[in-house]
Amino acid sequence: MIHPTAVVDPAAEIDSNVQIGPYTVIARDVQIHAGTIIGSHVTINQYTTIGPDCQIFEHAAIGAIPQALKFGGEKTVVRIGRGSIIREFVTIHRGTEFGGGITEIGEENFLMAYTHIAHDCFTGRKVIFANAASLGGHIRVGDCATLGAFVAVHQFVRIGDYAFIGAVSGVTKDIPPYVLASGTPRAKLYGLNVVGLQRHNFSTETVLALKRAYRIVFRLGLTLNEAIERVTAEVDQIPEVINFINFIKSSERGITR
Repeated sequence: MIHPTAVVDPAAEIDSNVQIGPYTVIARDVQIHAGTIIGSHVTINQYTTIGPDCQIFEHAAIGAIPQALKFGGEKTVVRIGRGSIIREFVTIHRGTEFGGGITEIGEENFLMAYTHIAHDCFTGRKVIFANAASLGGHIRVGDCATLGAFVAVHQFVRIGDYAFIGAVSGVTKDIPPYVLASGTPRAKLYGLNVVGLQRHNFSTETVLALKRAYRIVFRLGLTLNEAIERVTAEVDQIPEVINFINFIKSSERGITR
């Protein structure tokens, strides 16, 4: 299952049910689990773990040292979750000691061509990155979020669960869960991601509660503290509303408005 032109370090741990294409290079201290298929001309660098049933396409480069001036060569890692699809020319960099040491891609992520994931980033489950979407360092992306083509996300930003960011957007502040955002040079909010919520089988009652919470926070001209108090008092405290408010309350970088 390993093409004879591939270069695989003897110290790499590769399950017998892994396919590796021509001219791919696998470094030492790499773990690749069962069912993963790796195309040609892929580079997988040291300290990378790839979960089962992943697909990695031509010319992807995973586990290179981070583009961080403070990086001193310390042992840091990349982890790729089960069932993720990594398309052509994707780049994913290792973490840094000062940033936690781990760059982690969650289960069933879809990284389209030329996506870049910088050091110390974390993504949840079923995240979609369209072509050439890019994350700076220390970014957290929630479950089922979608980033359009050529989206650029600033360091330390958080993107909430089920958020949708339109193509060619610049994201410099946190994007709350369940919302639509778009804009150049800086994204702004355009309401709830209603289509995305419906596709993920959120109930009508949940969508209506989130709409009420969104309107109070972003449409009435209140301060965030005033808005949070009103949402707590006036909107059913279902888990999604609590997640929406807790995300806003915990923001350190500031919320996109």
